[in-house]
Amino acid sequence: MIDKKYILPAALCVIMNVQSAYSQITQLQIARNSVGKLQMAIANKKDQNTQMAILGEGIKASESAEKDKKTRKWPETWAIKSYLSSYIAIMDPNESNADKYFDLALNAIDSAKRFDKFEDNSGLIAASNYNINIKKQQKGNSAYEAKDFEAAYNYLKQVSDFFPKDTTLAINTALSAQGLKRDDEALTYYKRAKENGARNPVIFQRMENIYVGKLDKEAALKIVQEGIALNPYNTMLNNDYINMLLDNGKYTEARQIIESTLKVDTRSKLLYYLYGYLHQQNANLGTAELAYNKSLTLDKNYFDALYQLGLVYVNLGNQALNADARDAAKFSSSLNRAEIILLQAHQVKPKDKATINLLIEIYTRKNRFDKVQEFKAQLDEF
Repeated sequence: MIDKKYILPAALCVIMNVQSAYSQITQLQIARNSVGKLQMAIANKKDQNTQMAILGEGIKASESAEKDKKTRKWPETWAIKSYLSSYIAIMDPNESNADKYFDLALNAIDSAKRFDKFEDNSGLIAASNYNINIKKQQKGNSAYEAKDFEAAYNYLKQVSDFFPKDTTLAINTALSAQGLKRDDEALTYYKRAKENGARNPVIFQRMENIYVGKLDKEAALKIVQEGIALNPYNTMLNNDYINMLLDNGKYTEARQIIESTLKVDTRSKLLYYLYGYLHQQNANLGTAELAYNKSLTLDKNYFDALYQLGLVYVNLGNQALNADARDAAKFSSSLNRAEIILLQAHQVKPKDKATINLLIEIYTRKNRFDKVQEFKAQLDEF
């Protein structure tokens, strides 16, 4: 015969276990409802405090659900927690708290993926992944600003791989890689940006510099040409292209590029200087003089133009002296011009030895030995 005194406690135990299980399932339902409430709040553009209150309610419920023996094995429990935690991570103005929920979201999403064998919660997991990558982007940008390029690259690389079509992300990832001097990785992400439609001339200039560092002149020239095709008459790219042509001895091509560019850009002292330099190399001293003077009208203290113009006048003087019919007057006039221009160059760069040596040569020809000694003394000071 059953002792009736044991029936009531056993019944109470069963009721309590049922209530506990029901309680945890109810907590999961609260967390589930919080997801819906949050989405409605976002759609209705509710303020941040309202959204954070919903998130707080949902997180509390999901944490209760994850402690239960039954619901903690349900993938939905972890999918909801990762989703809600990831939102707090990107919304909470308190950086420390945001980082805490970022870590919680990472852990929760791993659990969600492990339990979710049938991908029933793929939507929540995908949304969590999206939010987590937004947070990684924030952390990567902050690390870059702090010049922590290692952390910046590690975060931004992951985000760029998640959003491969985002050209700004690809560029920022490449910049972080360059901060670490990882040029091959930088090229990978600059190429990604370019292939997805980025036209920013800085991309092409950065890639050019990497190829130049690798001594791959052909690749450097090609990428600059590609950049110019997308950014016609861009000053940076044009100047780089012209210098590369000059470095490779392609003077005719360089002159043609300069001439076509000067039709559009008439305010570039560098272009006029380079144009003068090309003609000077071909002994077209009259054209070189005009070009250098044009450059100096844009910047009267432009040292390179001053020095080369002084050299033009020295050479014009030599031509007058060495001609069949020596032209003493032209020689003297050219020497005087060279003196004036080179003194101005000396004022701009007092320690430039090449300028001082030319002035010594001029004053030697003029028999101004006091000046010769003065400038020789300056050389001895260096």
